[in-house]
Amino acid sequence: MRSSDLDYELPRELIAQRPVEPRDASRLLVYRRASGEIRHSTFAGLAAELGSELLVVNDTRVVPARLKLRRETGGEVEVLLIERLDDEGTWEALARPSRRLREGEQLGSVKLLASLGEGRWRVRLTGEPAGEMPLPPYIDEPLGDPARYQTIYAAAAGSAAAPTAGLHFTPELLARFEVERVTLDVGLDTFRPLSTETVEDHPLHGERYRVRADAWERILGAERVLAVGTTSVRVLETVAGTGELSGRTRLFITPGFAFRRVDALLTNFHLPRSTLLALVMAFAGVEQTRELYRTAIAEAYRFYSFGDAMLVL
Repeated sequence: MRSSDLDYELPRELIAQRPVEPRDASRLLVYRRASGEIRHSTFAGLAAELGSELLVVNDTRVVPARLKLRRETGGEVEVLLIERLDDEGTWEALARPSRRLREGEQLGSVKLLASLGEGRWRVRLTGEPAGEMPLPPYIDEPLGDPARYQTIYAAAAGSAAAPTAGLHFTPELLARFEVERVTLDVGLDTFRPLSTETVEDHPLHGERYRVRADAWERILGAERVLAVGTTSVRVLETVAGTGELSGRTRLFITPGFAFRRVDALLTNFHLPRSTLLALVMAFAGVEQTRELYRTAIAEAYRFYSFGDAMLVL
């Protein structure tokens, strides 16, 4: 599959700049694969669209990982902490502008240990992350309440981005479902755009995941499983394929993938040329996904992290 197959044109005004209030007031595009039916609903009406599905959510928590620092020369540097590597304050990070930075340089609370290429660095952080919420670059407006970039069930701190399909849930809505938790620490692979002409040649660095043994037993025994977000999909299909309840997943789901434990998908609308869009195409079908995105644009759905949601059954 060519990366250009994941292109589409999106009017800029459809990129959501702020979350809706309340959380479940967002819109919901519903697609039933068996019949090809497309319906328009709201997230508050999610229960009416589902049957006996067990919802599997990613309970990772976003850390305030965007650090605005200065060099001794006075130049500004932004460091985005991507992944904690140990308990001694070592992280993988993105730094910009990266070209003039040097190994061993101290930037406030951050020391640059080693360049990893492509703007990536191994760094040592003094103390805990105390920066800003790492909103994606397509969001121009400041976030008034940092809690709006966390799911209501976020627990395990370790992510550089939110699993955004879960942002729509309120406590009252979530209480209506059977729910199980997994954890994937969202890092570079989730939001890094495709860098190769052929989708399958895109390199993955891997992201850490973990699933409790009792949670996996419950998931295996469920009649149907609804994955809330693409990160939950990657965890479920990694464990289904390997039997390993923790580790690093480098699973790259592209069209033709055989799903073992995901029966339905709840997801936001993703960027063009992204691994997340490739995953949605693998689940819903390539041409079907293109039609769904054309429909969403024609109906003025809100896109990306703070945007509306799509349910694929």
